[in-house]
Amino acid sequence: MTQVLPQLLLPQSWRQHLQGEFDLPYMLKLLEFLQQQQAQGKVIYPELKNVFSAFEKTPFDQLKVVILGQDPYHGEGQAQGLSFSVPKGIKTPPSLVNMYKELHSDVDLHIPAHGNLEPWAQQGVLLLNAVLTVEQQQAASHQGQGWEVFTDQVISVINQHCDHVVFLLWGAYAQRKGKMIDANKHLVLSAPHPSPLSAYRGFFGCRHFSKANQYLQQWHKTPIDWQC
Repeated sequence: MTQVLPQLLLPQSWRQHLQGEFDLPYMLKLLEFLQQQQAQGKVIYPELKNVFSAFEKTPFDQLKVVILGQDPYHGEGQAQGLSFSVPKGIKTPPSLVNMYKELHSDVDLHIPAHGNLEPWAQQGVLLLNAVLTVEQQQAASHQGQGWEVFTDQVISVINQHCDHVVFLLWGAYAQRKGKMIDANKHLVLSAPHPSPLSAYRGFFGCRHFSKANQYLQQWHKTPIDWQC
């Protein structure tokens, strides 16, 4: 199983909190599922080496903000292991376009010509999807296989062991997943999803990016430079 999803891909700063998950039945079942998918010749996104990219880019002890997504992009070249983000050279997805619009309105961001959010991750923004893999061109195809249990544990560990983290929960799915978060210990900001289907219902004008930075500064943390 380890050849499918090596534990070593989970960086040390996170492994000390999540190592035990890899011995639990749900994770062994998930690894078996991924191995079966590979054996059947199915294409999985992101590349397995990038499944834990969010954790690699944002070490546990540098965590400031969590942006919770749902599934990786399922189109070729899109998924890179960071929620909402795509590599440079890939067309910016509609939800991220709307995030950029809100950033422009909120903090006067110059809207980038790309969708690569790695600069956010490198400043302590955990770009976490609830499900970490997907089959090519099969949206939500890996839901219910165990990733949700793992990412629930990620949120629980952050909630328990970190102080004054900002959680950006956009859409009903993210808000349900974030119910365990202690709002007395962290800042929880909720809004409709930035999807074109819902952004006009309250995502635009939510000012979450400036509110996040105000909170970080309140607790003597360096604010996020949202410019990519």
